[in-house]
Amino acid sequence: MPGPYAKDQPQGFSNHVEKVAVIGAGGQIGGHIVEQLLKKGKHVVTAISRPGSTNTLPDGVEVVRIDYSGDDISALVEALRGQQALIVTMAVSAPKDTMSKLIRAAAEAGVPYILPNWFGHDAANDSLCQDSFLTQMRDNVRDEVQRLGVSSPLFLICNFWYEFSLGGGPDRFGFDFQNRSLVFFDKGSVAINTSTWPQCGRAVANILSLKELPDDEKDQSTTISQFRNDGGLIYISSFRLSQRDMFESVKRVTKTTDADWTITHESSEQRWKDGMAEVMSGNFKAFTKMLYSRMFFPNGDGDYQSRRGLHNDVLGLPEEDLDAATSIGVRMGVNDEVTRTH
Repeated sequence: MPGPYAKDQPQGFSNHVEKVAVIGAGGQIGGHIVEQLLKKGKHVVTAISRPGSTNTLPDGVEVVRIDYSGDDISALVEALRGQQALIVTMAVSAPKDTMSKLIRAAAEAGVPYILPNWFGHDAANDSLCQDSFLTQMRDNVRDEVQRLGVSSPLFLICNFWYEFSLGGGPDRFGFDFQNRSLVFFDKGSVAINTSTWPQCGRAVANILSLKELPDDEKDQSTTISQFRNDGGLIYISSFRLSQRDMFESVKRVTKTTDADWTITHESSEQRWKDGMAEVMSGNFKAFTKMLYSRMFFPNGDGDYQSRRGLHNDVLGLPEEDLDAATSIGVRMGVNDEVTRTH
């Protein structure tokens, strides 16, 4: 295993990430990440929150309240000083310059690792990112981190969140639980990877619990530096399944049959084209339809597991119960939780 090695580091070097700062710790994905970090018991977790935030955070989380809406990042730099990792989980409505501001502050504070606001698409799939309007965001993060030369980015490749997407209406996985209808994209047989919120939280907590560097030449254990050297791409998944696989699980959970559902078919490519046209004309409500339709193209772009493999095993991630996750998605759909909270 190539160096550097922990044995060669200066005196006082700690080979573990102990201090972690989180932006968005009170949100859905941020909350699961914080929960899993606290379960590990290896980290001091600091939530960087805006002064007016009303989110409730669990015991054991240190809270620093900062208004970083302006151009002055000095308070943010001070809050990040001494932190070893910065996790960013922001709402899509956050100002576009926020990620750049956080990267600059992390660099000035000397933070070694940044998990940017990227929890989803395969960042190595250029055509998928381009067709999904995500290339610029990915490249902006990489370019700014590289230009500053201090931090290393870690991208969690998890695809769409399963329970959120299943319960999020027909523009996502095609299911409408309130009206008991389903839109199959093409034949509904294209398999994609998808991950639950808890699995994403475990993945982040587990990678930040690894040793940063191998101890010496003989150390073959998995380290954070291996991911950093591979472009910072971390591939995880809860399930690899098609819409038809999801439907079988839904029928088990809801105790229904095909006859209880109104089922239609639409071309994934045409859905994507229609959504793209609407977005380009200024209707950004169509972005979700465009984004999800592209993932289900028959070319297999949504199945990174078959192309690149997964890091589930090396990160010690468990196998999950599909029907248990489906039941959460069904509940979210019936109660309209996705629309009400996003």
